Amino acid sequence: MPVDHYENFPVASILVPAPLRRPIEVIYRFARSADDIADEGDATPEQRLAELAAYQAELDRIAAGNTPQTPLFVDLAEVIAAHALPVQLFRDLLDAFAQDVVKTRYADYPELVDYCRRSANPVGRLVLALFKRTGETQLMQSDCICTALQLINFWQDIAIDWQKDRIYLPQVEMQGFGVGEDDIAAGRCGDGWEKLIDFQVDRARALMLRGAPLVHALPGRIGWEIRLTVQGGLRILERIARVRGDVFRHRPKLGKADWFVLLARSIRM
Repeated sequence: MPVDHYENFPVASILVPAPLRRPIEVIYRFARSADDIADEGDATPEQRLAELAAYQAELDRIAAGNTPQTPLFVDLAEVIAAHALPVQLFRDLLDAFAQDVVKTRYADYPELVDYCRRSANPVGRLVLALFKRTGETQLMQSDCICTALQLINFWQDIAIDWQKDRIYLPQVEMQGFGVGEDDIAAGRCGDGWEKLIDFQVDRARALMLRGAPLVHALPGRIGWEIRLTVQGGLRILERIARVRGDVFRHRPKLGKADWFVLLARSIRM
């Protein structure tokens, strides 16, 4: 599908079986557009929350068996009905996006993981539902991958989030490594900063590797899609480590050459 945002992973690529590309595209459009309401443009917090509330109202119509009022949700209702997808997972995403509007700091890692549970994990669970792979172990592995991807995106975008007055680094861990908000404001990468980011990178990598065996439970081409997704996240972590946490002057992202590396590594998984 046309993707007008940079992503660290393929979205509804040719690797996905054709009958499921449209459902994944619709889910992506829902998630991306809702995320943009929370993040993009110059709307006030009140306007953002009102728009997200309108999305919630559309989900309520779907849950009640009524016809949605907007084209996106008409498409989403068809996908939900055709594949028996849990509406609550879409509500969780909206809840996380609404939280982004009003919450800009996270006290500790459990608080951050709870955000990831709603902002990222529902997408993986929806994909698993499309493929009828919803065993307990598969859901756990998917949650690990999705939370890791969300964390990786946070560490990749520390400077960008700072411009939005957001810090996803747990406050207690910043204090433990002797890092303050003034270090982020100045783009200062001292010894404490490097150790803090190394700690975050190691934890996200361990989480990703814990979820990686999911690729062997998924059939055919979707297994390859997830392999590339996992390797894309790990590659970004390598880039963060290579610049010693200096994501202010060296924001890591994937280029065309990286996809050959990801493919080669995916074959070995």
